Amino acid sequence: MQVVVAGQGYVGLPLAVRAAEVAHRVVGYDVDPHRVQQLAAGRSYVRDVESSRLRAVLDSGAYSATADAADLAGFDIAVITVPTPLRDGVPDLTCIESCTRTLGEHLRPGATVVLESTSYPGTTEELLLPILEAVSGLKGGVDFQAGFSPERIGNKRWSFDGTPKLVSGTDAKSLDVIKGFYDGIFQTTVPVSGTKVAELAKLIENTFRFVNISMVNEMAMLAASLGVNIWEAIDAAATKPFGFTRFTPGPGVGGHCLPVDPMFLSWKAQQELGVPFRFVELANDVNRHMPDYVVQRLVEALHRRGMPVRGSRVLLLGLTYKYDATDLRNSPSARVAELLIGLGVDVYGAEPNISESDDAKLNVPRVDATPDEVSAADAVVLLMDHPRFDLPMIEKCATYVLDCRNRLSGVNVETL
Repeated sequence: MQVVVAGQGYVGLPLAVRAAEVAHRVVGYDVDPHRVQQLAAGRSYVRDVESSRLRAVLDSGAYSATADAADLAGFDIAVITVPTPLRDGVPDLTCIESCTRTLGEHLRPGATVVLESTSYPGTTEELLLPILEAVSGLKGGVDFQAGFSPERIGNKRWSFDGTPKLVSGTDAKSLDVIKGFYDGIFQTTVPVSGTKVAELAKLIENTFRFVNISMVNEMAMLAASLGVNIWEAIDAAATKPFGFTRFTPGPGVGGHCLPVDPMFLSWKAQQELGVPFRFVELANDVNRHMPDYVVQRLVEALHRRGMPVRGSRVLLLGLTYKYDATDLRNSPSARVAELLIGLGVDVYGAEPNISESDDAKLNVPRVDATPDEVSAADAVVLLMDHPRFDLPMIEKCATYVLDCRNRLSGVNVETL
């Protein structure tokens, strides 16, 4: 089939390349011309897609990248994988709206449009479908098919295509077509009765993680005040083989999903039902203030050592939002740095996963985590334990470390 994947980021590019590998003719569409230039040159900027895989599908002619909407004409299936951020607590669906209008201009009878971007329940039926119908003049469920299939990025244990894929349609025929498409890409597809179910399922997945992370973050603060090692207690609890899922504390949550997706449901509940989603709002409050707690702990440690906060030199290790990531979006490190700078601290950051061309995205001067830099700091904060950090060296050279990941040990190390 002729497939369009609109949005060539961390969700869209792996899908586009995998679809090309299983013999579809794929057009990767993105409004960022710089991204398109990189893709056309065979350079992948997404960790889950090696450049060799990208070059293979380019060379075979199964994949091409474009920023020209005219190249979308004639598609059989189009998949929307564009960002859905929050703006001042309100879902910003302008990327979905713009992309849907563009696809609607090229929609033809028999074609199918699938939304993968995370949003609140009702987005597919209440936003996507009406725009497609208005722009194309066609009727959904009669002239074309539509549905929702939430993105699920794999992890160390589960590959992209090995992760079960939820699928839904606005009607029975849409579901059948969409399931057939994803059956050829994923090892397992899981059909559900409607798009709202699939949309809510995605929010449940991320809200589960968000709430549990907030719970263990708050418990870490309580445990520290009680003089109990939270990490040992979590390890002990995890020996129970049922009824428990292991979550660990950290400096906060970040990225494009966890701090955003649960708030979609909270916003929808308030707008449509007039009721708060109290668990999510409380969890958001806890997680949002974890950087403040990190700074509080660091200030207390400096005071105990008789050091003034103002003018002290602090090295932050790991600025991305999660382990071994290359993404700074919504990373709690930015708030940690902001608070420390506000206190007059000389803050430096070491982030091996961000290229020098991305230095402008870092909000602190950049250094490498060398023995000289580590030993020169009055305090080191391990925010993210990237594998490229020399942890034994940090233990040896650092005067003091606030370890937010429980990876270090020694008399000079204090865990969160």
